[in-house]
Amino acid sequence: MSHDLFEAAKTAMAKAYAPYSKFPVGAALRTEDGRIFTGANIEVASYPEGWCAETTALGHYIMGGGGRIVEIAVIAERMAKCSPCGGCRQRLAEFCRPETKLYLCDNSGVAETVTMGDMLPYGFRGDILK
Repeated sequence: MSHDLFEAAKTAMAKAYAPYSKFPVGAALRTEDGRIFTGANIEVASYPEGWCAETTALGHYIMGGGGRIVEIAVIAERMAKCSPCGGCRQRLAEFCRPETKLYLCDNSGVAETVTMGDMLPYGFRGDILK
């Protein structure tokens, strides 16, 4: 199942808007009911105001009705096994469980599989605020 998520992330990466860094990134999220939401990074001239591929995918996911995320794939054109940045790890943790699979990809497919718990072992979760 991970290969189709890789392909979705790769297709999203091709739509990245990265004129400054020249570092396109794509991400794809799969919910437990099988829906896939994708995103690409978007840069603007005021560098801190751009957003990451994972953030774009999460926006599509929320607008599409949400659900439990069970798998995530991330790919960067110029870096094998590009992982989500710290901010995106926290954003993803809001909608994932520690056991959610995260596929770190290279140009040929999934290069490594980790979990969100591996990537953010002490993430701040909203369920503690209830």
